[in-house]
Amino acid sequence: MKKLIQTLKNIWSIEELKSKILFTITLIAIYVVGTKIVLPGIDPAKLSEGTANGGVLGLINTFSGGAFNQQSIFALGIMPYISASIFMQLMTVLVPSFQKMQKEGESGRKKINQYTRYLTVAVTVLQASAYVTYIRGLNQSNGAMIQAYANYFWISSIFLLTAGTLFVMWMGEKITDKGLGNGTSLIIMIGILQRLPQSFLEELSTKSVRNGQILIFIIEIAILIAIIMGCILLIQGVRKVPVNYAKQIVGNRQFGGARQFLPLKVNSAGVMPIIFAQAIIFIPTIFANFNPEGGGSFLLALNDHSNVWYMLIYSIVVIGFTFLYTALIFNPKQIADNLKQNNGFIPGVKPGQPTADYIGTIMDRITLPGAILLAFVGILPGIAQRFGVQPNFSSFFGGTSLLIMVGVILDTLQQIETQLLMRQYDGLMKSGRIQGRQTTSAIQM
Repeated sequence: MKKLIQTLKNIWSIEELKSKILFTITLIAIYVVGTKIVLPGIDPAKLSEGTANGGVLGLINTFSGGAFNQQSIFALGIMPYISASIFMQLMTVLVPSFQKMQKEGESGRKKINQYTRYLTVAVTVLQASAYVTYIRGLNQSNGAMIQAYANYFWISSIFLLTAGTLFVMWMGEKITDKGLGNGTSLIIMIGILQRLPQSFLEELSTKSVRNGQILIFIIEIAILIAIIMGCILLIQGVRKVPVNYAKQIVGNRQFGGARQFLPLKVNSAGVMPIIFAQAIIFIPTIFANFNPEGGGSFLLALNDHSNVWYMLIYSIVVIGFTFLYTALIFNPKQIADNLKQNNGFIPGVKPGQPTADYIGTIMDRITLPGAILLAFVGILPGIAQRFGVQPNFSSFFGGTSLLIMVGVILDTLQQIETQLLMRQYDGLMKSGRIQGRQTTSAIQM
């Protein structure tokens, strides 16, 4: 406890770190308030919240802190920006002109970011149009729509939803530049954490009304802590490939000759396979209502996270997307060329194509267990539901929510620890260093 208090004092004594923390908290508070502001033209007293609890819509609602169901001006949250960023990331892998732009350094990165913003506007307008149609159907049935404002509702809502998403995107970028941590990831994490207190209390109240259930609740919390520890290992797990660098003499100084390691992540795809899998499985459920017989019940089962068929298909899709996404973002040939240019080599392996083949083989071997573990984490909420955990609270036992929260917290703590060590303070732990996703991977969420 004394160590913790001293660490907090050290953090607060660094003026730059203190200003970063306060700036981040201020923007996050603005975001939380914005998620509670209902769109004009809707009576908050008669508001009928949406039922987006699964699939892509459920993912948007989770990332927006429930603003999607609450029909807030931040209802679309940061998801359009994330969709645009993922698309641009794939373009830099698949399109040669974007690959060249990415290699231009800071100027290329600025161009890609600008294209991402333009694409975000287009995606937001399309999603806002669909969302307005969705909520008009909900609110007209229960009288929540203010009829005097109905003629202006479409235009004003699309404008406000687009402006709200762009404002959230701006806040995320400002947090990244002047605050603490990755702004986009922090906003997503705050949206997820907004549901935690209510979900925790629901689970506690459900267990407390029955004799002997409190012990089960304590066991659930212990299991949750163990799962979080396992997710930390999954996120930070790397295979270190030894790399030697040839000695170079420049003038009177010697460079190189050191033995280093090339870290290959066990889970280099991050949470992307889980997001893609949820989107793919959600598509067939759209057609279930049109064909309630002849397979419709099976399609509806794909929307039930505790269904055995859902968990089986979901696991297969996650494993497949993990290999696909890893193949898109990981280029062994480029790594081998970089090592060759810097006079680096893997002991016992010839430079060039043999090095690329060796790295690719190792990556394939470690991706399989990483993909299986990622799929297992993805179905843990469904397993928790089958053991009697409430659906809202079970979402924190695994899946996208838990992976994002653990990853963002690790990244943020890593930045705080770096600031402390730069000023010759002790780190956050007695031994070792905190490693976030940024240490071993460029992929962020």
